[in-house]
Amino acid sequence: MTRRQLFGTGAGVGAGLLLAACGSSPSGAPASATPVPSGSGSVAAGPVRGGVLRVGALGKASSITRDPHGVQVNESDYLILALVHDALTVPGASPNVAPRLASAWEPSDDLKRWRFTIAEGATFHDGTPVTAEDVVWSLRRLRATPAGATRLPGIEAGGIRADGRDAVTLTSAYPNSEVPLLLRLTTFVLKEDTKDVAEAPGTGPFRLESFRNGSARLVRNDSWHGGEVPLDAIEVRMFESPQAMANAMLTGQIDLASNVGAVAARTAEGRDGVQVIRRPDDMAMPIVMRTADGPFADERVRLALRLAVDREAMVRQVLSGYGAVANDVLGTGDPAYAKDIPQRARDLAQAERLLGQAGLDLSQTYELFTTEDIPGLAESATLFATQVREAGLNVKVVKQDPSVFWEKTWLKAPLYTTYWGTNDSVVFFAGKTLGSDAAQNEAGWKDPAFDAAYRKAVGTVDTAERAPFLREMQRIEHERSGYLLWGMADGLDLASPKVHDLPTLPGYGRVQLERAWLAT
Repeated sequence: MTRRQLFGTGAGVGAGLLLAACGSSPSGAPASATPVPSGSGSVAAGPVRGGVLRVGALGKASSITRDPHGVQVNESDYLILALVHDALTVPGASPNVAPRLASAWEPSDDLKRWRFTIAEGATFHDGTPVTAEDVVWSLRRLRATPAGATRLPGIEAGGIRADGRDAVTLTSAYPNSEVPLLLRLTTFVLKEDTKDVAEAPGTGPFRLESFRNGSARLVRNDSWHGGEVPLDAIEVRMFESPQAMANAMLTGQIDLASNVGAVAARTAEGRDGVQVIRRPDDMAMPIVMRTADGPFADERVRLALRLAVDREAMVRQVLSGYGAVANDVLGTGDPAYAKDIPQRARDLAQAERLLGQAGLDLSQTYELFTTEDIPGLAESATLFATQVREAGLNVKVVKQDPSVFWEKTWLKAPLYTTYWGTNDSVVFFAGKTLGSDAAQNEAGWKDPAFDAAYRKAVGTVDTAERAPFLREMQRIEHERSGYLLWGMADGLDLASPKVHDLPTLPGYGRVQLERAWLAT
């Protein structure tokens, strides 16, 4: 499982989540924001039905997967799956969870048991109605995957049960107000006992017509429970580099280049006939320092690295200015993000002192592992290595193929880069990566005080009562976790002027293309 499969507000998840299903549209469609245009174009009066949207997305032939519950390294794979298969919930604007295949949800008084109602009229692409048994089977299959405990933390397979024909209940081992948030974008539903998952009919706004070498043609599902879909079809084309994808966009071969990166966006700025879509707080690219053992287990060493990095330079050079300085706390898009925690600044003298006090062997060269999964990730590692050398620490950047990195390095190496395509919830990261028992505890970090604050936060509905627990979590993370989060990257897409109503939510909310349309 990768960050591409994990999407995840602090303060807004309380009472707001409990009422989310009452006030959202059936499709959970995100609000559309105005893009930043590089060139002007005529704007149609409203959605126009018809047309084929040609979308470019990153991926590698060696990493293609067709399994909705598998490891989706390729963004192209995830985009295809997310359009063909409905998840129970999806990212929203306010609150940050919206209905999709689940039209409503309700918790028990103790926040341990949640009942999700299947959307009225939900059917598979072959016309078969979606039943509770289908949902239960799919969630249990998802739970049985290697990363299943992370996708559904605190919910065992036995705690997933049908409640009549059109509802399921999920039972958590502890009070958890975040259960609807946990179900966003990864809980794809298949028919019970599906054998060939690659060819299985979905329930989403588009159905798969053809698939070849990572690229696909998807046609409109006129029976979709979420309402009318304007586009006739979406053609997804896989590109192995953002440069090739951007060139295809600029030469008219595709209409939308998804997550194209800062370099391509900067090149496109000022060109006629190109929209540059910016989604703030879109991508976190932290450096992970293993705390359980090894050279970075000493808090003083971790603080030294945080003080050695020049955050402004990282944002300026790695992100070409398309981003913002961060403060070593994940979840910067959360309304409960603690802006009163002092911003950590570069202090090379203090960094040198801390390394000396910790007795770190500065004659050694320490490896920083990275991959080129997303634009800017490997570049961030290279610039970081240059910066910390000024504090006396020698770091060698080791680039790995994605398949090698995620299998052999991730969760294991003393020092490596990672990335998360969601950033609107502090507690999301707490449950997924920071808790002592988190299945994807990337830094091997265990902090009883942090765990206690997290449990109190997710077990509390009232916004005011939650606030001190959320701030305490962030204070502890800022002081001593294994993450060095130097900045937040904007999400950057390039689009033709004829493309309208593209999703603008950060993270993987951008795969919700069912409301996009083309002007004639």
